[in-house]
Amino acid sequence: MTSTADEFTKLNISGDWASTAPNLQKNLSVLSIEQVELAKMLLEMGQTHLFQHWSEPDDDDEKRAFFDQTAKLNSSYPGGLSAYINTARELLADSKTGKNPYDGFSPSVPSGEVLTYGDDTFVQFEEAGIKEARKAAFVLVAGGLGERLGYNGIKVALPRETTTGTCFLQHYIESILALQEASCSLAGGDCQAEIPLAIMTSDDTHLRTLELLEKNSFFGMKPTQVKLLKQEKVACLDDNEAHLALDPLNKYKIQTKPHGHGDVHSLLYSSGLLKVWHDAGLRWVLFFQDTNGLLFKAIPAALGVSATKQYHVNSLAVPRKAKEAIGGITKLTHKDGRTMVINVEYNQLDPLLRASGYPDGDVNSETGYSPFPGNINQLIFEIGPYLEELTKTGGAIKEFVNPKYKDATKTAFKSSTRLECMMQDYPKTLPPSARVGFTVMDAWLAYAPVKNNPEDAAKVPKGNPYHSATSGEMAIYRSHSLILRKAGVKVDDPVIQVFNGQEVEVWSRVVWKPKWALTFSEVKSKVSGNCSISQRSTMAIKGSNIALEDLSLDGALIVEAVDGAEVKVGGSVQNKGWSIENVDYKDTSIPEEIRIRGFRFNKVEQLERTYTEPGKYSLTP
Repeated sequence: MTSTADEFTKLNISGDWASTAPNLQKNLSVLSIEQVELAKMLLEMGQTHLFQHWSEPDDDDEKRAFFDQTAKLNSSYPGGLSAYINTARELLADSKTGKNPYDGFSPSVPSGEVLTYGDDTFVQFEEAGIKEARKAAFVLVAGGLGERLGYNGIKVALPRETTTGTCFLQHYIESILALQEASCSLAGGDCQAEIPLAIMTSDDTHLRTLELLEKNSFFGMKPTQVKLLKQEKVACLDDNEAHLALDPLNKYKIQTKPHGHGDVHSLLYSSGLLKVWHDAGLRWVLFFQDTNGLLFKAIPAALGVSATKQYHVNSLAVPRKAKEAIGGITKLTHKDGRTMVINVEYNQLDPLLRASGYPDGDVNSETGYSPFPGNINQLIFEIGPYLEELTKTGGAIKEFVNPKYKDATKTAFKSSTRLECMMQDYPKTLPPSARVGFTVMDAWLAYAPVKNNPEDAAKVPKGNPYHSATSGEMAIYRSHSLILRKAGVKVDDPVIQVFNGQEVEVWSRVVWKPKWALTFSEVKSKVSGNCSISQRSTMAIKGSNIALEDLSLDGALIVEAVDGAEVKVGGSVQNKGWSIENVDYKDTSIPEEIRIRGFRFNKVEQLERTYTEPGKYSLTP
């Protein structure tokens, strides 16, 4: 055993050690050498206040637990706690003086692809994307609970729509498996590709995500295809000097908060997963968020754009109205010649444009939309350049700090703050040679996030998107109805109804499993003759070889078939169908996942057929 005095000599702790943290010095005998190292780092970083409340040696377990926590905070942040505190001081100083992060930059519209669903170019990009899919890996950022939605579970467990009750995670996995199969059949030969899925979780969601997967046999994926990466929290900051905040309930614990989804980059790097994918010959990583039920409609074409244009970074985007509360993808050019293509938050875009010679700021062009497309946080990176960049940065992303000040002097905070980072800020560190572009698709096809609770959604100004469970489900029916229309099906116009105080278009309730059709060409190949669907109808297609031929549907139709069963559905299907009933979101007798929508289906009558054996079948009532 070396004595504490020897430890000090080794650590070069100066003579004024005792005067800065006498309570810590009294307790050194209970600490290991590693813990004394951490203590020295904290003192050097001006964090003596952490030890002011320490008692005489007795609460030894609590003190060791403090250093266990410190060690975790130190190891989970690129560069350690000292790097975190130094960055915090810089960013807090900039925040106090009101420094503009875009000083010296002028904005312009970047180059990218604007696609029109169903035209020849779109179809070509979709086919190119399906070809590439077997060389892709998917990353789902799922650290959040549904509390903001009025739902107590994890968000990925919420039903994407209530016609089939399929949850978001099941839909995502089934979409990836359908991509895998479609890509392999295009590749021909003995294609054994398994598309990997990584899910970034948090303390809040990790066990529940694992439980959801295990309980449902990973929704058809091999368990080895799925990797969970848990994100750690970061230390809170009490003031402009970046003093670490103590937990109000425990003086031996540093208060922590989430760091933001930008952590996904450092996790992919530090876990070694990115290198494994790269070495296995994969070419693309696709990042997506937890509750956008339409995003896989956009993925084949967007991946096709990445491959064709050889983009290192491709941001999926939707047309955005000027001043709409969604970030705009912008090219920034600095006075010194540096350029970058990044997401600029909507509240920063307008002042930036006004300061750069655009007197009207963020305004719509002749298209009726802003020339700066709306970022939907759906990103496609080419793995080679991505891994190369992360090897330089360790996965660290440019951070920001957003303290809530007590008053205009900006000297004190209302409550502790922390550094945050966003995954879409990755391009900020890229060299100008990086090929960074975007792909715009219509919002009806690609974007219907579920993030607002009924009360907040009802307050949204008329004409702006609600982004609620109500609008998210209705958007799926609209998307499927519009796709079928483009494929030649006569689909009735929607009616307007109000649920949970939100006025929405109610289209025919049409849903299909991803394996039925991933691309527009596939939908067209499975629909023929004169097909029509009335507005009050419901149709669920659950199988890959189900064809609609001269079908006239007025009611509810559910068709399920195993992979080897080929089913032709036609003729006139008429029944009482499923009606929609209003539900009050305050009615606690109804399950949360239903009442946050404001409606439920009353399944009065339907035609339902399930084909469990391979063979050829015809369903004509």
